[in-house]
Amino acid sequence: MTDESDSTAHVSCIIPVYNDSVGIKNTLRSVVGQECHGYDVYVVDNGSTDGSRRRVRNCAAESDDIQLLVEDEVQGSYAARKTGVQNAESDVLAFLDADETVDEDWLETALGAMQEQGVDYLGCNVELTCPEDTLVGRYNARTGFPVEQYLEEQNYAPTCALLVRRAVFEDVGPFDARLISGGDREFGDRVHDAGYEQGYAENATVYHPARTSLESLAKKNFRVGRGFCQKQRYYPERYGKPGIPPTPSGPSGGDDGDEPDASLTRLAFTLLSIAMLACRGVGYYYEFVVGEENDDIPAPTS
Repeated sequence: MTDESDSTAHVSCIIPVYNDSVGIKNTLRSVVGQECHGYDVYVVDNGSTDGSRRRVRNCAAESDDIQLLVEDEVQGSYAARKTGVQNAESDVLAFLDADETVDEDWLETALGAMQEQGVDYLGCNVELTCPEDTLVGRYNARTGFPVEQYLEEQNYAPTCALLVRRAVFEDVGPFDARLISGGDREFGDRVHDAGYEQGYAENATVYHPARTSLESLAKKNFRVGRGFCQKQRYYPERYGKPGIPPTPSGPSGGDDGDEPDASLTRLAFTLLSIAMLACRGVGYYYEFVVGEENDDIPAPTS
């Protein structure tokens, strides 16, 4: 299904936030004022305990385009995004993360690509930036978000840079709120299996700060491991039997020929890759042993 009037379609931008008052402020500053026919912004606070909710209220007081929603019942970004989808009424739904920024023509460019390619689901280019120069930050910048590769090989784009037509959600159902990670992959698989066209917008760039500390990168990989085990629990026919982790895939440390002391950097990146793989494994088996089915959270239905 395509829409010939994408250039005039109304877009809702949905942004989950959890304890990131500075990040959400920076994101809203870049999203408000888009060169787009019509849009609004739904920020879904997912139980923040810092000043994030107050920050969004202050931003909303300055712009009629911003609305604050709250998802306190289920802790998880996909639960928050699901709440955003349920409240927005636009033809096209765009998804960002709370710490990202975009150019003022991002939405216009993405909508143009959606129309030109005739697609219903569109991933955008993600450029990782380093807020500070650390080895971990450089490693993360080299290994994160090859969106075009994800679409070609795994049929999904990350929800930090994604546009989807509302009709797709109405057909295949919402994000799976039971998942702590990997809900973008699971949703993308449903979209692909339903026969919808998926595209990639190289020129619609989302700027995502890299994780610059070992702790933050390890926490992410631990969460990714947990999420994969959850997907196996809920979708064994698609992702395999729980207890058997997936074969490692995705980008490695990449070429480091332009780094000073390239051989040492290559060794450090290799060690980081091994450490992050271990974090995923620990997360996976933690979820396998400790995790339980979220019977109180409904599975996605169309």
